[in-house]
Amino acid sequence: MKNLRQEFIAFSVQAGVLSFGEFITKAGRTSPYFFNAGLFNEGANLGQLAQFYAQTLLDSGIEFDMLFGPAYKGITLASSTAVALAGMGRNVPFAYNRKEAKDHGEGGTIVGAKLAGKVVIIDDVISAGTSVRESVDMIRAAGATPSAVLIALDRMERSGKDDALTVNSAVQEIINTYQMPVICIANLADLFDYLSSGQASQFEQYTAAVRDYRAKYGSQS
Repeated sequence: MKNLRQEFIAFSVQAGVLSFGEFITKAGRTSPYFFNAGLFNEGANLGQLAQFYAQTLLDSGIEFDMLFGPAYKGITLASSTAVALAGMGRNVPFAYNRKEAKDHGEGGTIVGAKLAGKVVIIDDVISAGTSVRESVDMIRAAGATPSAVLIALDRMERSGKDDALTVNSAVQEIINTYQMPVICIANLADLFDYLSSGQASQFEQYTAAVRDYRAKYGSQS
């Protein structure tokens, strides 16, 4: 599992999805790294990404019957992960939502398989947790059970202003609120291990910045 996490970090760097430098986050913080899953925009790297999602989900031991991808990034993530799972011998249905209800044809906001059984929500990251909350509501409204959230990278980051940071990260808040696990392919600790391992000498100058950022904003778990 540790190797899979490090492989994912290296893959994200190679794909240009994980970058180092100075980036302003939605919270207005200056971050030494930036993860943009929207740059998994080619067939080959999306297929490889789906392999990481699928293997992480199977390794977690979580029981699940289907996948759900919240619009918009979650749509391709859920569908490609379903393909990857099928290739690993686990054929499961998937569904996703549209932002606006369709008033013709099949109608409604849910596209794909009927929401039923234990559903895993697949997204890229959890920032404010809005898409997860909306997904949970839709899944429960359909009579199904949200069983877990699967994301690519857990920033392990507390929210709030510098003088009033929350105790928990957004991921921890989802876990506490809905009493369900959040599974990540990798997290900030794995990123720091990657930078400290010596296998990314070209980014060595950012190791201290990532360490300081983690010390200032990072959650304890």
